[in-house]
Amino acid sequence: MHPDLISVRSQITGERVSALDVLERCIAAAESPVCAHVFRQTCYPAARAAATAAGVEQRPLAGLAVSVKDLFDVQGMTTAAGSAVLADAPPAQADSPAVARLRRAGAAIIGRTHMVEFAFSGVGVNPHFGTPAAYDTRHGALPGPARVCGGSSSGAGVSVATGAAFIGLGSDTGGSIRIPAALNGIVGFKSTACLVPTTGTVPLSTTLDTACALTRTVRDAIVAHEILAARRITRSPAPLSAWRLAVPSTLFLDGLDDTVAAAFERTLTQLRRAGAHITEIALPETAQLAEVNATGGFSAAESYAWHRTLLQRSGSGYDPRVKSRIERGASMSAADYIDLLQARRAWIERMRAATAGFDALLSPTVPIVAPTIASVAPGNERDAEFFRVNGLLLRNTGVVNMLDGCGLSLPCYQAGELPVGLMVWHGALRDDAVLNISLLIEKELQK
Repeated sequence: MHPDLISVRSQITGERVSALDVLERCIAAAESPVCAHVFRQTCYPAARAAATAAGVEQRPLAGLAVSVKDLFDVQGMTTAAGSAVLADAPPAQADSPAVARLRRAGAAIIGRTHMVEFAFSGVGVNPHFGTPAAYDTRHGALPGPARVCGGSSSGAGVSVATGAAFIGLGSDTGGSIRIPAALNGIVGFKSTACLVPTTGTVPLSTTLDTACALTRTVRDAIVAHEILAARRITRSPAPLSAWRLAVPSTLFLDGLDDTVAAAFERTLTQLRRAGAHITEIALPETAQLAEVNATGGFSAAESYAWHRTLLQRSGSGYDPRVKSRIERGASMSAADYIDLLQARRAWIERMRAATAGFDALLSPTVPIVAPTIASVAPGNERDAEFFRVNGLLLRNTGVVNMLDGCGLSLPCYQAGELPVGLMVWHGALRDDAVLNISLLIEKELQK
């Protein structure tokens, strides 16, 4: 497994290695075959300059490699959002706030990463520019045929898993950070949406979009979150046994494949043996989401509002699978949208009451291991399987976005298994509890 950010920063400040030497190793990984289709654009000269200037300074990311999802503005680079229709757009005039905060923390930005076109899928497939393959950060390339790496922050996830970047800046609208984390054996933290500005990005859903990051460990996730949110989390000395944890059975445990089911049960057993108090609850409110979204959904309505002019001009250049979902938003009326807003608020209140007695909830991040790329590749004959897989990958994580909550995926699998993620989650502004609990769980699972 590649070392995490905090370990490498300690080596740099202790003058046991230079930031430039570390960066060169990251660039070598980015140029290696395991990173095929991971980067849309690279900026190695500027990254080398940042690493050279960093020396042994104390900024948290001084000279360390960071990748940026292709929907964030980076000054002087085109923001294409994984699309062909924006590939010739003029370069951004300024960094988005998320990129600017990373740069101020000393980040050496090495490039822009591949993504699902306009971020509208949890699978990770992009018919325009190729699809990165999942990579197990613990054990190397996955055996057998290439598997999907999850989306929509597909390149961001693989950049971190392969050692090309210490932080992969991405976005999460329905699971787009946590899904790649689960399928590549790394960590993805979706903060409460309001904590990090999303200006300077191409939106999918202005209601649900969250700017956040992928990392190799939970402690690195804390570093990334504190930079992106410009806040310090409150650390807790409480042991695992002091936290009240719940496992909801409705929806989250439906249809788990054998690998995920075994890893999840083994993880719960290990945590209970370590003293964790875990209560199984029904949480039937999660089954109500289908009714809440019956008139459409935020992503379709809000993406259509942004895309409608571009669709008229360049609709033939869209991925048909993405285009069809955006165009569903055209049929949602203003009354439907207002009903959706009100239904969501009422549902959040019911969920808040049902989970009030717990510090965090535990679920499988996704119910299946990564399917092969070939099984969901573009082609009408595979559309049904693509949409089935996409729905499964987004099912558990999407609950947290609709809740306006926060959630972290961390690896919970063993050697010889395909990567599986454990999701630690709760409602809005419970970020510090989720991060503290995740640190304790990570420590226990590493024993």
